[in-house]
Amino acid sequence: MTAPVYVESLNAGDLAKKVKLASAVLGHCVLCPRHCGVDRLNGVTGVCRTGRHALVASAHPHLGEEPELVGDHGSGTIFFTHCSLGCRFCQNSDISRNGVGQRVDDDALADIMLDLQAMGCHNINFVTPSHVVPQILAAVHIAAEKGLRVPLVYNSSGYDAVSTLKILEGVFDIYMPDFKFWDARIADVTCEASDYPEIAREAIREMHRQVGVLQTNARGIATRGVIVRHLVLPEDLAGTAAVAKFIATELDPGTYVNVMPQYHPCGERSAIDALNRRLKPSEFAAAVAAARAAGLTRLSGS
Repeated sequence: MTAPVYVESLNAGDLAKKVKLASAVLGHCVLCPRHCGVDRLNGVTGVCRTGRHALVASAHPHLGEEPELVGDHGSGTIFFTHCSLGCRFCQNSDISRNGVGQRVDDDALADIMLDLQAMGCHNINFVTPSHVVPQILAAVHIAAEKGLRVPLVYNSSGYDAVSTLKILEGVFDIYMPDFKFWDARIADVTCEASDYPEIAREAIREMHRQVGVLQTNARGIATRGVIVRHLVLPEDLAGTAAVAKFIATELDPGTYVNVMPQYHPCGERSAIDALNRRLKPSEFAAAVAAARAAGLTRLSGS
């Protein structure tokens, strides 16, 4: 069995260099596209409301992720508190917007990873990691020295700075970004991030450059590659056909894409009326058809 890529980085001394590089960014934080520029090392917080230490809402084997991550023993998910994107309709708003979670230092986060590995989890799945990359890297270095050997999953909103992703090259084997919206206006109304479509395209291109299409082992468990998640919105507000065409033509038509039907109104009432109702089955069927018509050949469950 091939060791995860961070093991090679650890042995070469590159992982320690990445820890120092990422940690230095906290002094004038530009980890995410918000570019707050605050000194998180001294407790000043920006959009993500997170200072020097990460906050963790929960950590456990998760059986509800993609089958290639779950396998027989689950994906070892670590849910980080707060988020640098902040979707108004977030289905985990207690965590992302209301701040539920406990502060953990680097050693404690490393122990969480090792505990999940000991439970048999096939991977360590960092949910909403974009604003805590330095903390994750420091903890991975500690955990790897203590025997962590399962792949790492970067499970993000897609609102990621390419400069930060480049630091992560040689650490993560699996990237699992969302591609939420194609239209800048929708991104602005829902997240106050009109640059989201452009940022997501750049970020996902970089993720694909690093790890390519999804690869699995003989048991069908993911070992390396990109999984793209796309939540279908009512009245095609997510722009599914355009998102699918981008993935098929600019990444690879064999990119693993999970087209998801579970949208329902959460959080704040939206200024867009269509977002205040559930997704219709006919709308989801149309989205899947659009993804296939765009040339995608590897949709989740197919």
